[in-house]
Amino acid sequence: AGTLDPMATGLLIILVGKATKASQYLMSQEKEYLGEATLGVVTDSQDADGEITETHSVPPLSETQIKEALKSMLGDQYQTPPMHSAKKIGGKKLYELARKGIEIEREPRFIRINLLELQSWVSPKFSFKVQCTKGTYIRTLAFDLGKKLGPGAHLSMLRRTHSGNLGIEQGKTLEQLSAMNPQQLRD
Repeated sequence: AGTLDPMATGLLIILVGKATKASQYLMSQEKEYLGEATLGVVTDSQDADGEITETHSVPPLSETQIKEALKSMLGDQYQTPPMHSAKKIGGKKLYELARKGIEIEREPRFIRINLLELQSWVSPKFSFKVQCTKGTYIRTLAFDLGKKLGPGAHLSMLRRTHSGNLGIEQGKTLEQLSAMNPQQLRD
């Protein structure tokens, strides 16, 4: 029920058999993530997997300034999907075009950030918790926060902790799933 970026960890809902019919419902639910942004380093993919395109010194920023920037991102807004994403346009995944050095126009899409809380701030990194609608790119959120704060930023860590009312504490690791017999898996 959806995807996680290659560098992301956390909850990924996997549906099998008749449960696949619930995919659209589960994918449309709100998500919660823990993320970390690194200020002063901008990458072409907006995350730590990308090539560095800019570096800037990080000015002395207060926790209050970080919190104000986070607060300014709350609510309804439009977000342009990054080129390094699995979103398809014309049957091609954007990341496939990006790897060839091709950048195309992307339509901004409606998203909502319901919660955006600072978890820690030790320059040049700050961590945050975000609750958002389906289709929100957290690395684009980190990139936009970097612009608001001045020196630019990229997403340096991402962990999905909730998808709808399902939390990571209810999840199983791949190792745990591999050790289960068919009846345990059905249960």
